[in-house]
Amino acid sequence: MDSFFRTELRDQTLLLQLCSPDEFPRLTRRVLGDLCKQFERIRRSSAVCAVVIAGTAKAFAAGADLEEVSALTPVEALRFSALGQSVMRTIETCPRPVVAAIRGFCLGGGFDLAMACHIRVAAEDAQFAHPGGSLGIMTGWGGTARLPRIVGRARASELLASGRTLTAAEAHAWRLVSRVVAPGEVLEAATEMAQKSAAKSRLMRNGH
Repeated sequence: MDSFFRTELRDQTLLLQLCSPDEFPRLTRRVLGDLCKQFERIRRSSAVCAVVIAGTAKAFAAGADLEEVSALTPVEALRFSALGQSVMRTIETCPRPVVAAIRGFCLGGGFDLAMACHIRVAAEDAQFAHPGGSLGIMTGWGGTARLPRIVGRARASELLASGRTLTAAEAHAWRLVSRVVAPGEVLEAATEMAQKSAAKSRLMRNGH
């Protein structure tokens, strides 16, 4: 395990698990840079047919580190935003299926990360929010464009403006997540969906 991720290859599905000592992974510049490198390796690897991104039992990802963000100069902040956008596009355009396995809090930039994945599976304890609206901070990583495409403009506008939290059940009703399962089953369910999606992609490529 390195300082940011725990990786495990399961039947050609790569589990990419964000790690943090306090179990609230934050998407710092170093984490985003490492995530980008992970996906560069995934694109080059013939051993990986699908990817599952997960966090901890407490949080999928708690977004950017606000202490780090507050210390950025305007030029550094622009570069940080560009880095986040680049990483999310890299995940979104990955030729392998990418499934988010979400437990606990999925906030801010973590929410953007989940939306960049192709499929989202949530545990019953998952909570989704973009609290930046209530803090006077708007996401710069593409969430304002992806959320309306997924849930519709009206719901996205209400969620971004209010900063309120969506439960897993609400997220499923809004079609933000494909499945809601018990907390102990989320990794297994996400892996299953990733493998099925990869198998379907192979059949389509082979013309079946």
